Amino acid sequence: MRAIYKRELKSYFYSMTGYVFIAFVTMFIGIYFMATNMLGGYPYFSYTLGAILIILLIAIPVLTMKSMSEEHHSRTDQLLLTSPVSLWSVVMGKYLSMVTVFAIPMAISCLCPLIIKASGTAYLAEDYGAILTFFLLGCVYIAIGLFISSLTESQLIAAAGTFGVLLLLTLWPNLISFIPTSARDSLIGLLLLLTLLAFVLYRLTGCAPLSFGLEAVGAAALAAVYFYKKSLLDRALTHLLGKIVLADVFNTVVNDHILDLGGLLYYVSAAFIMLFLTVQTIEKRRWS
Repeated sequence: MRAIYKRELKSYFYSMTGYVFIAFVTMFIGIYFMATNMLGGYPYFSYTLGAILIILLIAIPVLTMKSMSEEHHSRTDQLLLTSPVSLWSVVMGKYLSMVTVFAIPMAISCLCPLIIKASGTAYLAEDYGAILTFFLLGCVYIAIGLFISSLTESQLIAAAGTFGVLLLLTLWPNLISFIPTSARDSLIGLLLLLTLLAFVLYRLTGCAPLSFGLEAVGAAALAAVYFYKKSLLDRALTHLLGKIVLADVFNTVVNDHILDLGGLLYYVSAAFIMLFLTVQTIEKRRWS
């Protein structure tokens, strides 16, 4: 894994992608820091991070678009698939190299709370908690971009797909407000989600009995709940979909200045799930 990590990290700076990413993120941190904290007089650096969250929607796809798609396009992924190195080592080496690039502007931003303190009142614990949360949220976004990059050999499609998914996650709280909340509508929505999950499981494992067997069991359980205690399904779909709003944990830190340790664990778990799906996607390609 170390060799892959070093190779990938060097490639980001040989191709200027790393420099452009670091300069782009650092520039917007500096702009919003000056406008919000220095000129606006806000003592919390977390407000600046909240303002530049939208910048990650542009920066992360640029960073992750070539992570796996370039290997697939140039067919060098065949060397990785046949090498004695485990797929987890390959994926983790690539992932950690991107996390390292992202960590550089985050390390630079750690100076901002100290500048605020030198100028007046500062809340260092809250600000550094916000930086940590923002960093982990970015790590989840990177894991999502890595997964999407593993699905295609086109860097442009990988970048566009990552941007689309991140934009959808950003707009998600507003979108779910349009979803009907009745028990019947929740049942239909949950059945559709169950079918989608079964299809994804089938695509990853190739085992139809397992995938559609689990779907049948889940559908029977939902039907039983609907007929015996319909009230349990009221707003069930919106409550479930609301759990995947990634930015909520970070927004809690920004607005309430409270570090949510459970939320940090949620970010780590979400990144792990995306890395697992990436490994499964590559594993399927190995045997196909």
